[in-house]
Amino acid sequence: MKESMIRHADGTVRAEESEQYRALLAELRANAEAVVRELIEAAQLKAGQILVVGCSSSEVIGSRIGQASIPAVADAILDGMLPILRENEIYLAAQCCEHLNRALILERECAERYGLDEVCVRPQPKAGGSFATGAHERFADPVAVEHVRAHAGLDIGGTLIGMHLREVAVPLRLSVAKLGDAHLLCARTRPKYIGGPRARYE
Repeated sequence: MKESMIRHADGTVRAEESEQYRALLAELRANAEAVVRELIEAAQLKAGQILVVGCSSSEVIGSRIGQASIPAVADAILDGMLPILRENEIYLAAQCCEHLNRALILERECAERYGLDEVCVRPQPKAGGSFATGAHERFADPVAVEHVRAHAGLDIGGTLIGMHLREVAVPLRLSVAKLGDAHLLCARTRPKYIGGPRARYE
């Protein structure tokens, strides 16, 4: 996907939706759905667990991270992901950008279940990112927190989600390697192996 398909030469976002533009957003929705379905299975995620997702809409359209935040692109990806996550009762933790110190937006229910302290901030496309902003708009009762220990993670475009994963992170390679122009990096987590030569692991 090229940035020129979404932005005018003067940098403003296109108001009209051409057939080509709609097709690109539909492709993102479909690929995001496929990625989340496969990740849930590969990571063996269970109901009530957390998936942390960082997404650079700039990278998705072929621009540099933090330079071309496009809400419509993030919305298309969320539209693909959220129904699958809700169907499987998995919580989404949407990571904000560095301007909010990579805080996370999630449902209050999730924060209370895991004893996470709420912080006071509301993301926007240029301070938090389009993906976190879109999640905030879609959640029933959104809150921001500074940290989670997620059971699995999805990094779209090099957003660096590792700080929010539980130990021990195990990389996963999925059949879909990119969303638009953004590379995907996925991980599951597992319990640590501890003990000495007499220890046994299942």
